[in-house]
Amino acid sequence: MQDLPHRYEVAGVASAEGNITLESSGLRSITSAAPLEFGGPGDLWSPETLLVAAVADCFILTFRAVARASKLSWVSLECHVDGTLDRVERVMQFTAFRVRASLRVPSGTSEEQARRTLAKAEQTCLITNSLKCASHLETDVVIES
Repeated sequence: MQDLPHRYEVAGVASAEGNITLESSGLRSITSAAPLEFGGPGDLWSPETLLVAAVADCFILTFRAVARASKLSWVSLECHVDGTLDRVERVMQFTAFRVRASLRVPSGTSEEQARRTLAKAEQTCLITNSLKCASHLETDVVIES
């Protein structure tokens, strides 16, 4: 890991109507629009879906690092995140994230160690730690036979 602080730069480019192009040096551009719930087309990534995706992505990347440090062998991890957007004191904001993680581990793996590793990933995920709303983890560990 490089020394902190890290900086990440993204540019959004748009005209008065239509989609937004999101760009960052060295990355492919992506197209974004308002979600269906806000009158958008519903077929493109939106700021809301990108934020929820960031929670899932960060959880998995954090789990990889924690599992490596814990010497936990694993086969696959599927992470589904539900983000709840609501109005709080007349301000729209995300009020909760529910992270459902299904981890598949090899035969002979300690289920307790697997659950501890998932919990540590939730506690140290930098995206959820950067948000002001709560995140709740639900886990399922499948031990292969």
